[in-house]
Order: sequence, then C-alpha cells, then structure tokens
Amino acid sequence: MNACFSSPSWHTGTLGCDPSGPSSRIQPMTSSPAPRKTRGFSLLELLVAMMIIAVLGTLGFSQYRKHSAQARYLKAQDDLKIVAEGLDQYFLKHGYFPDFGSFDAMIDNNSSLVKESLIKVGMSAQDPFGQPYEGKSSRATYELKCTGDPNNQEDAGPILRTPGDVKGSSPVSNAPRGGAAPNTDAPPSSAGAPK
Repeated sequence: MNACFSSPSWHTGTLGCDPSGPSSRIQPMTSSPAPRKTRGFSLLELLVAMMIIAVLGTLGFSQYRKHSAQARYLKAQDDLKIVAEGLDQYFLKHGYFPDFGSFDAMIDNNSSLVKESLIKVGMSAQDPFGQPYEGKSSRATYELKCTGDPNNQEDAGPILRTPGDVKGSSPVSNAPRGGAAPNTDAPPSSAGAPK
C-alpha cells in the first residue's frame, strides 16, 4: 500500500511524497440529492395543445365530409350510367327502347332490363343522398335524372342522361360545369337502326 494514501504516521518518505504536505486521502463522496421539483404541464401549455388538436380535427372532419359527398355523387352517376347502358344494350338488341313510366319500373325484378341481364338485380331506386331517381323511356328515347347533392348544387348539381349525352357537373373532373359530354357508348341514331 502506498504510504502517501494513508495517514502521515504511516509515511515512509520513499515514494517521493512530501510527508509534511496535506494528506491526499480520498474522501468519500457524500451525495446530498438536490431537491428535484417534478414539473407537469402548465394550464397554458394544455390549452395550446387542445387548441391545436381542435383545429386539426375540424380541418380533417371538413375534408372527410367533402370527400364523402363526392363519393355519393359519383355513386349516383354510376347508378344512372348502369341503367343507361342497359337501355342502350336493349336498343342494340331490339332496335327500340323499352317503354317504362318510371325509374322504379326500369329496375324492378320483372323489368325486361333485369330479365335480360342488362342491369344488375337489386338496384336502389334512391340516390345516395336519399332522393328518388327519376326516369322514363319510350320506344324512341329515354331520360334518367338525379337531382344531385341538395347541400351543394353548385358543384354537384343535377345529372341528366339521355341517349347520346350526359349533362351534369362532376366534382372530380375538370370538365366545364353543366356542359355536355358525349356518350361514346350510346346507341346509333334511329336513322341507321334496323326496324
């Protein structure tokens, strides 16, 4: 054991230590814990965090409602397209459109469109907004109509399908509002149709 690390009475003076100097004895460290204050969030910090969450929630909910309305509008367009294509296929097969007085008669299980598998079975008579579809057909033409989104007629207004064109606005396309888009799958004009 090194004498310099012990008390001066043990010092031998051989290791180059100064026996008259202070003892370099290592004192044990006493840990006196500093008083720690556990700190939580202040009221102001909680209010700021809640305000940020409320703003983000409001923005998210409004976007959800917007996209939900667009999806319902596209569903209404798709339903009318299915029935219109069924009527067009009937025209190509028979040379004339079937006589129907209402949209309900077109989608009924006993209608000629369903019996000939030109439209799917069990279609809804109401649009996704809860309003009834309108429609009628005669041997020469047909007209299908959806009133659109009652809460947003500017962007999702009425949809009208007749042979050869579709009228209505689309919330997702860049087509001009209210403009007619040609229907490429429309039946040929009655001038060239076989009788």
